[in-house]
Amino acid sequence: MPGHPRILLLGGEEKAIQQTINKDETWRSVHQAILTESDALLSVAPHERVQVGRRLLGTSREVLRRVFFLSYAWRMTKQEKYRNRAEKELLKVATFSDWNPSHFLDVAEMTMAVAIGYDWLHEGLSEASRTTIKQAILKKGLEPSLDPKYNSWLKATHNWNQVCNAGMAYGALAIYEDNPAFSQQLIDRAIETVVLAMHDYAPDGAYPEGYGYWGYGTSFNVLLNSALEKAYGRDFGLNAQPGFLKTAGYLQHMTGPTGLSFNYSDAGTGGELQPAMFWFAQKQGDPSMLWVEKDRLRNNGASKSVNNRILPALMLWNGGVSMSAIPEPKTKLWRGDGKNPVALMRSSWSDPAAIYVGMKGGSPSVNHAHMDVGSFVMEADGVRWAMDFGMQSYESLESKGVKLWGKEQDSQRWHVFRYINQVHNTLTVNGALQRVEGHAPLTSHSANAALMNATTDLGEMYQGELSKAVRGIGIVNGAYVLVRDELETPPKETTVRWTLLTSAAVKLTGPNTAELTKDGKKLLLQVKEPASVTMKTWSTEPTHDYDAPNPGTRLVGFEVKLPANSKAALSVQLVPSAAAGKAASAPLEPLAKWPK
Repeated sequence: MPGHPRILLLGGEEKAIQQTINKDETWRSVHQAILTESDALLSVAPHERVQVGRRLLGTSREVLRRVFFLSYAWRMTKQEKYRNRAEKELLKVATFSDWNPSHFLDVAEMTMAVAIGYDWLHEGLSEASRTTIKQAILKKGLEPSLDPKYNSWLKATHNWNQVCNAGMAYGALAIYEDNPAFSQQLIDRAIETVVLAMHDYAPDGAYPEGYGYWGYGTSFNVLLNSALEKAYGRDFGLNAQPGFLKTAGYLQHMTGPTGLSFNYSDAGTGGELQPAMFWFAQKQGDPSMLWVEKDRLRNNGASKSVNNRILPALMLWNGGVSMSAIPEPKTKLWRGDGKNPVALMRSSWSDPAAIYVGMKGGSPSVNHAHMDVGSFVMEADGVRWAMDFGMQSYESLESKGVKLWGKEQDSQRWHVFRYINQVHNTLTVNGALQRVEGHAPLTSHSANAALMNATTDLGEMYQGELSKAVRGIGIVNGAYVLVRDELETPPKETTVRWTLLTSAAVKLTGPNTAELTKDGKKLLLQVKEPASVTMKTWSTEPTHDYDAPNPGTRLVGFEVKLPANSKAALSVQLVPSAAAGKAASAPLEPLAKWPK
């Protein structure tokens, strides 16, 4: 085991970072943004123990941000002001009564924060400070992780496993020399159990919990793997877990030309800089993976990313890559199977007006999932026309008594307005919720330029309401989007509602057409099949006092009544104004004839 510093950045490795800073303006700006933010922190009082509801997580995350930034600033400049300020933060959190083990993410992030500070500042800390800080790591971080009341995350297959194992491994690495056997036990435990969560990347890298939790779980998994590689010179097989390195492709394609992510499940609507993508790009030897990250750095500027608590890791993982040397990605369609399979397609990477479609199959039973199976987002002309609400703040629901985490068909989770299929870009059959236990696989896909597409079998989602439900979504000749549903009804009349959620203004222009307008751009929504429908709009006014408001949004679509024991096709075109002529006369083919 190396001496201090041993976590992520060994002693003397600052020189390579400085060389990168000296020769590249982008990395100079990121470095300076970290120093500027560290300077701003000098006059800020250390964080108090502020718990919101059942979470101390906001405090833990801010402490991680402060300590990571200040410790980086001290290691790169050796200016004592940064070490002194970080030491005050560390000593303050060491006085907290606890780090809230009943919600163990709070402990994990706090332990990581204190571990980085203790390790990186070690040579500059007094013996008294070292003793206080390492005791806090042991008593408030590591030892609670041995208590079965608090460590159910060891058996979890989601982000809790990744974050908590990373935090505990960091704490163990930080104080390794004081109790090598105990520390090694916790590190071995992390290596052994984190693979339970990593199995969810198989087979292709599609992260089941969506964009937001990819940024959480995957980033902490990378922090763990990277720290192990530095301390031991190997990754113990973690990087080779099926689908893990491929997950960079998933995240790269999850962002549309507008810069917004495909925010299904409990995800926010925006995208953010992802330092872990630079680690993946180095591992894969593929700088094109950084196409979106390059835009985030160039368009937003490094100073806009200083709220990212792991931003200093970007300086450790960038490999000195030049932003001007990042090539355009070669593939315009990415698909991944797994618990929540997705297909992500676009007409161009470099055209800001390009068409982009993200669609998903999967299941509401997945961690953090919504009843959004078969849903999609769609962009064209720099506008997101088909949107997703994404998440609602957990505390806003929990504080009003909502039992948010039940996954049964009748659980209160499915009373939350933003979570149900009626407000997603999918089907609602006989007014019913999608089936929690159902799963919709992706059944085919093609990058064919004439009809780039993917299909998903939604049959299990509407069990008892439909005998068959298959959805295909494609980009036709790079010009417009076609959504086709092929349905079969059981021995009863069936009402099917087709909806699209949008923040655009909607004008119903005919029985089967609607015109969407936003930012001076227009999109035509036209129902081609069945021939006779009546377009409608629905309010997005929520139904309970605990639901978040949804101003400036609306649903547009139609309902059809289908006879018992019948077959039907619903074909809807989403046509940017420039492509109206191309779409008008286009033939409609059954899904069986779509390119595979």
